[in-house]
Amino acid sequence: MAHFAKVINGIVTEVNVVEWETLNQEGHPWGDPSLWIQTSYNTHGGQHPEGRPLHKNYAGISYTWDGIGFAPPQPFPSWTKNPDTYLWEPPVPMPTTGMHTWSEETLSWVAVPTV
Repeated sequence: MAHFAKVINGIVTEVNVVEWETLNQEGHPWGDPSLWIQTSYNTHGGQHPEGRPLHKNYAGISYTWDGIGFAPPQPFPSWTKNPDTYLWEPPVPMPTTGMHTWSEETLSWVAVPTV
């Protein structure tokens, strides 16, 4: 069994586990086989533990597909998509100590107070 993402107009609408042969059979319930793109839950940021990444990232609902890879939805307008990983990156790196949240208003990381 493999994981496949159903892509309509460049947007992932479903992710299911199904055999490729099943997708290509007449009368199956999955619809047009050309709408389904294989994805791997072991792929993240263009990396795979066994060295065989598939389409940059494991697909999720609302991810985009551009014919090369899957990218998650853009979290903030100021973040840019890394062309190698297809992951979104902030304009300022997140601090490595403490907990922080992104402020789109100030385009900076804000420390989260600890209790």
